[in-house]
Amino acid sequence: MQKTTFFSLIVITFIIACVKVPITNRKQMKLLPESMLQNMSLTEYKKVITAGPLSKNTTDVNRIKNIGSNVSVAIATYLKSHNGQSRLDGVNWEFNLIESNLENAWCMPGGKVAFYSGLLPLCKDDNGIAVVMGHEIAHAIARHGNERMSQQMLLQTGQITLALAMQSKPQETQKLFMTAYGIGTEVGLALPYSRMHESEADKMGLIFMAMAGYDPKTAIDFWKRMSQAGGQKPPQILSTHPSDEKRIKDLQDFMPQALKYYNKK
Repeated sequence: MQKTTFFSLIVITFIIACVKVPITNRKQMKLLPESMLQNMSLTEYKKVITAGPLSKNTTDVNRIKNIGSNVSVAIATYLKSHNGQSRLDGVNWEFNLIESNLENAWCMPGGKVAFYSGLLPLCKDDNGIAVVMGHEIAHAIARHGNERMSQQMLLQTGQITLALAMQSKPQETQKLFMTAYGIGTEVGLALPYSRMHESEADKMGLIFMAMAGYDPKTAIDFWKRMSQAGGQKPPQILSTHPSDEKRIKDLQDFMPQALKYYNKK
């Protein structure tokens, strides 16, 4: 009886949690309340920013903040025009540049973005930064981390409610949060995004950067540079972001759609 009730609860939760991802319109299962993830995000983000060290290069810091702001405005514009502004509930954007050799970047729930200075040479210019910014924020807007954490919670803790998981297995749940959103410095620490998630983030990121006034065509060269960088040890960002010929082809195939938004600028 208890087992039947458990699985019935899962089915009911799946039905309630079924929503559509912006741009791709894929139906996704989102089991965890975004508001609670945002609270966890704020706590962890403060730890990361406090540990830093934050970059003291005023020029680079301003570039990150300005490009991040431009992309976030474009996202708000897109979501508002497609009745998706609820995805921004509780979001308070923050962009910080961390001084580190890591070639990495990530965005947590609530719009908390960390960009590592080691990635700047591979970006080359503002367009390259916008590619990364659009892509990472797209993962957050699509709530891919929520999906991954939901799946892992069911597998590892047997819980489907975040509050209950935090009470019964707080350390395990906190670790799942950290890995689901790629927070850390070790290669392979984060749970790998699926090809489906990567494709969605690529497409969404192209449109977001294009609406913000950055040339989406530069994304192809950026991902080529990323795939060729580091020899046998690729940049940290690629430990969770697979890059291959199919990705480039998919970017090229989707480019006409993205350019429609860019050409409007």
